[in-house]
Amino acid sequence: MAELILVIDAGTTSTRAMLFAPDGRCLGTEQRNLTQYYPAPGLVEHDADEIWRSSLICAQVMVEKAGGASHVAAIGIANQRETIIFWDRRTGRPLGPAIVWQDRRTADLCRTLKEAGHETALQERTGLLLDPYFSASKMSWALENWPQLKEAGGNLAIGTVESWLVWKLTGGLHVSDATNASRTALMDIARGKWDCALLELFGVDLASLPEIVDCAGRFGKTDPELFGAAIPITGLAGDQHAAAIGQACLKPGDTKATYGTGAFVLTHTGADRMPSRNRLLSTVAWQLGGERTYALEGSVFVAGSLIKWLRDDLGILADAAESAVLARSVPDSGGVSLVPALSGLGAPYWDPNAQAAITGLSFASGRAHIVRAALEAMAHQTHDLMTAFAADGAGWECLKIDGGMAANDWIAQDLADMLGLEVERPAFVETTALGAAMLAGLGCGLFASLEEASGMRGGVRRFRPAMTDDVCQQRLAGWRRAIQAALAQAR
Repeated sequence: MAELILVIDAGTTSTRAMLFAPDGRCLGTEQRNLTQYYPAPGLVEHDADEIWRSSLICAQVMVEKAGGASHVAAIGIANQRETIIFWDRRTGRPLGPAIVWQDRRTADLCRTLKEAGHETALQERTGLLLDPYFSASKMSWALENWPQLKEAGGNLAIGTVESWLVWKLTGGLHVSDATNASRTALMDIARGKWDCALLELFGVDLASLPEIVDCAGRFGKTDPELFGAAIPITGLAGDQHAAAIGQACLKPGDTKATYGTGAFVLTHTGADRMPSRNRLLSTVAWQLGGERTYALEGSVFVAGSLIKWLRDDLGILADAAESAVLARSVPDSGGVSLVPALSGLGAPYWDPNAQAAITGLSFASGRAHIVRAALEAMAHQTHDLMTAFAADGAGWECLKIDGGMAANDWIAQDLADMLGLEVERPAFVETTALGAAMLAGLGCGLFASLEEASGMRGGVRRFRPAMTDDVCQQRLAGWRRAIQAALAQAR
């Protein structure tokens, strides 16, 4: 019996395929970088065909490593959320670029809808806010501005990245799992269905959207020509939801933070959704057997992409690893604070017009101080979220971290120090892919439950607070001044 699980992890800056054994061992990885397009300030796009080609090539390499399709029990997919793709059902070809979750082109539309009083009803139904981050306003903008979408008529298909990949892998199955659907601002997350009033508000035709399905199950099989034989697709989830599953956040109160391109914190809240009074998001943690489990989420738009920007665009870093070396080379940031609002500010501020700011500079400031301030911003932003979660009655007892930046010991310890919490990091930090593997294993029958699947997670390392309260408060005071300056500049 085939037991290997193939995962496609279609992220923001790269696409990977990973091969897992049922005990959680990663048997291989293949990765392709994804081209980032910035056609104008605030606009971020991907080539949907590149997402597909890269995903397919990586998956084919892993299927070959497995010894062929007959050795692969199932495929799981995790993906960058909120990014939206438009394609023609007849040809399967994209009708425009993918509009990425970081894109801010709909800020004016969101502000207009907010001023018209639509945010309250939207938040009640979707758990989200009126912000360019979510997919609905991107759909509305494209339908209004791209004539090729109108010309497609009834052949227009719209979907998030996992929906696009399933369509291409199967040759025409149009589905979206409940976690990804819950991030569009078009799904009633209590009912698990597309909301007709919101579809009308954003001008989206229900016929163009996918069917909402569970996160685990036998959704369909791949075209046999792609891998030499058909492979079942049995696990689907947005990347942050997959990471929460990969971190075994399976009971209320369990909290994970993923530090990748952005930083995203999810706290499991159980079978009942918890409305936020502090500008956090209520979202679907997962859906199995038609039943939804919920989470509160805090979304930070810029994390690892800040280090990439310092390296590639400003030339301050030779490579990402140098950031920790520079941070350790100075005792503190020298009073420098960096607000990484390169794509506006997410939770709990939600200001799409906020711009990045570096404050506290003097002739005594050097490269190391700026880099340290950039790394410190990860803990500062997370502290803002922790405060909001606590105010919503979802306080944290321990923070489980993952993602590329979490491999940095300096960042892990700084989080523990600034949050005053134990921080737990698994030995295998790519928990997004691991969570997708758990779901796929559940969906194909390798596991009887998520609890059983969580045995794939493996060992952890713990970081405990060691910073004095005086130092912590001094840093937070500088951060608050910097945030207020960034917000004032945006007004």
